[in-house]
Amino acid sequence: MIREEFLRLAAAGYNRIPVAYETIADFDTPLSIYLKLADEANTYLLESVQGGEKWGRYSIIGLPARTVLRAYEHTVIVSIDGVETERHECEDPLAFVESFKERYKVPTLPGLPRFNGGLVGYFGYDSVRYVEKRLAVCPNPDPLGNPDILLMVSDAVVVFDNLAGKMHAIVLADPAHADGYEQAQAHLQEILQKLRQPITPRLGVDLNAPVGAEPAFRSSFSQEDYERAVDTIKEYILAGDCMQVVPSQRMSIDFKAAPIDLYRALRCINPTPYMYFFNFGDFHVVGSSPEVLVRVEDNLITVRPIAGTRPRGANEEADLALEEDLLSDAKEIAEHLMLIDLGRNDVGRVSATGSVKLTEKMVIERYSNVMHIVSNVTGQLKPGLTAMDALRAILPAGTLSGAPKIRAMEIIDQLEPVKRGVYGGAVGYMAWNGNMDTAIAIRTAVIKNGELHVQAGGGIVADSVPALEWEETLNKRRAMFRAVALAEQSTH
Repeated sequence: MIREEFLRLAAAGYNRIPVAYETIADFDTPLSIYLKLADEANTYLLESVQGGEKWGRYSIIGLPARTVLRAYEHTVIVSIDGVETERHECEDPLAFVESFKERYKVPTLPGLPRFNGGLVGYFGYDSVRYVEKRLAVCPNPDPLGNPDILLMVSDAVVVFDNLAGKMHAIVLADPAHADGYEQAQAHLQEILQKLRQPITPRLGVDLNAPVGAEPAFRSSFSQEDYERAVDTIKEYILAGDCMQVVPSQRMSIDFKAAPIDLYRALRCINPTPYMYFFNFGDFHVVGSSPEVLVRVEDNLITVRPIAGTRPRGANEEADLALEEDLLSDAKEIAEHLMLIDLGRNDVGRVSATGSVKLTEKMVIERYSNVMHIVSNVTGQLKPGLTAMDALRAILPAGTLSGAPKIRAMEIIDQLEPVKRGVYGGAVGYMAWNGNMDTAIAIRTAVIKNGELHVQAGGGIVADSVPALEWEETLNKRRAMFRAVALAEQSTH
């Protein structure tokens, strides 16, 4: 972009203007770029493996964000460079987020990647309490004390093109400053200079090292209490109070490795469509989620329910046999169909009449350790609504709550011993251009004060077996605990 074009866009009323530089980067990886440019607080790395087997084209590296928005229940705090600049008491913090995003008037320019900045971070599970008044107060303690919403204003990003081996460095310039264009160009040159520097080698991780015994974990539930909760849910189901509820337990262990080494291990052993590493300063969120919560792209809403799981087989023949077994399991199919209906209903609340479609029904997707039954539901966003309206309608996913959704969440509040926090919420971005892409925060670790916390649950229906449901929660955290063991090798 030349200066004259920048000034023209400023005169048109835009108050943030992308200034970009494109270069070959075939000697770098998204991880090496992150370590060179962004290995500090208020940064992130987003990557993707489609269908468990093919790398997504783009990886996104967020450089240190100066402006951060945090919501603790109904208190919203905006900080710039670590200093609080705004504090608001809001009945609906989601409405504040929407109005805050609207402060940024950013043009959509040709030649740039589809994401070139926005609000990036998470909306915790408890964000639903801003929408559903029956759930207005969480009755459970919150030992982690993290924000219910945490969003960084991502105004300097690198988008790495895995296919072409090139990268876009993008800086949002503020035309209110007389030298805003020159400042942005200087920032781009600083980024390029840092990319030319070598990174400090990190210790290797032996992926073939013996696993050893899993670490003893501290759980929010005892096995006896969890199984008792399953029985209580089955009583509610038999009484006609609900059809399915998804309880969970939080498992905590001591953690001494570098959080980035956990991400390195996780992306190797459990690649998924949504891989993310967030450094929020006083805590980290590291995850490898298989499931989109909601995506909005050019006003097309997409949700992709996942329910039904088998382990991967030792070879193709074993995989096919397991797929056949999964697709003939009446309980798994009934649960999946229930979640398709719930997804259609949620999408339909904010879609134009007649636009909701089931574009894939009960296909098998294979990942590194497991395979899932997956369906795909789309709808055209109603005129006048935004991506935030879609988030309001869909968060949390039926796969993390149950059906009917509100009653299931009331039962979760009754039975779970701690506030969920990040778990079961939405992790991802709301772009300046109105698009949004969020994953369900599952297979996700929260690292804080030398401890790692991972949460897992399962859908309870009328014929669920309590002991097997407890075992399912343990199975779902095994990849994360394996990644922890590998990461901690690199500290020795």
